[in-house]
Amino acid sequence: MPLLLSSRAVLVPPVPLVSPREARALGLRLSPGIHLRVRHGIYADAPAVARLKPWERYALRVHAFARDHPESTLCLESAAVLHGIPLFGECRDIHVFDAGRRSSRRFGDVAVHTSADPRAVDHVGGIAVTSLLDTVCDLARVLPPAHALAAVDATISPVQVGTLDPTAIAACDTERSSTRGRAKASWVLDHADGRAESPGESVSRAVIDWTGFEHPVLHPVFRYEGFEDRADFLFPTSGAIGESHGWRKYDLDDPDAARRHLAAEKRREDRLRRHHSGFARWDLADALRVEPLMRALRAASVRLARPTDHARLATLRRTPHLLTRARS
Repeated sequence: MPLLLSSRAVLVPPVPLVSPREARALGLRLSPGIHLRVRHGIYADAPAVARLKPWERYALRVHAFARDHPESTLCLESAAVLHGIPLFGECRDIHVFDAGRRSSRRFGDVAVHTSADPRAVDHVGGIAVTSLLDTVCDLARVLPPAHALAAVDATISPVQVGTLDPTAIAACDTERSSTRGRAKASWVLDHADGRAESPGESVSRAVIDWTGFEHPVLHPVFRYEGFEDRADFLFPTSGAIGESHGWRKYDLDDPDAARRHLAAEKRREDRLRRHHSGFARWDLADALRVEPLMRALRAASVRLARPTDHARLATLRRTPHLLTRARS
């Protein structure tokens, strides 16, 4: 089953946050190496923070900021944390929208944005954020295109966040007075697909397009040996199957259910392999590195159909919005 992106909406800090006053009331002694300062005057258990995924560490920083600045309205990636829009890695900045400012400014790791165009404000988990529509419209303009495609796909996919109509996002983008980032958003909106069931599928579609392989059919259904099996991608010319793994939920909190699921998955894959001459499997990290995905497709005899788009492939390596290159 695909991971529902709504479950990625981080409505509470992934690790409890505590101030020095709260620590004293609880009888805790804040100690270096045991407690990590997340923001000035806000701490968390250091070993627990170290176990978080990069995007969860970012979510922790967002919640620490919101706790310290409850009057602020979060936007961009910081709002995405609350809406459950997928993020890749740990973002560098906390993003705040302030319509009353004359110009955008940076204060340390806090980027304060303003605009002549208003933003609707929602309250999610008790925190003020730009609306889902405004947030994804902004992300489509500023994120690397593959990341932006995953964000837009998630908001229009019924099995992910799935509450927006793609025409509404396009209208939002068109109505913005600023043209900055519009060309990037145009590509993203032209290629968005509400059938995407995971961010890995979205990124894979972008990389397949940019490397020049033929466009796949999404989620074909096959009836073999008395079973109905569904795949992620079918490459029609070669008949090869493509499977993008990652960002999936395999009942990891129930080992017995996980074993049953993985056994059924192995039988499904074996059936598909018996009826298709080519079978390619990759994960999100393979797609982001490009070459492993290309090797998998070439090994499955998937054909090239157009020239490589080197410029867009290069955007996978340019991620200035990330604090580190680590990816979830």
